[in-house]
Amino acid sequence: MEGELAQMGKFIGAGLATIGLGGAGIGVGHVAGNFLAGALRNPSAAAGQTATLFVGIAFAEALGIFSFLIALLLMFAV
Repeated sequence: MEGELAQMGKFIGAGLATIGLGGAGIGVGHVAGNFLAGALRNPSAAAGQTATLFVGIAFAEALGIFSFLIALLLMFAV
């Protein structure tokens, strides 16, 4: 009984940790959407902001990868 309860807690914790993956998807959408809105307003400045776009996407995705790592650690770590 005690082992099953601990396993259930691990799975619940892993499920809660994966909420960060949804947050990463929302963050990437905001970064790309704001870049596109700015590029449509001023197309000549869009080429200079492409590096900033990729840095923003990388930071948003890094948070999603970290939450995925936490979920895996909760599920499979002893």
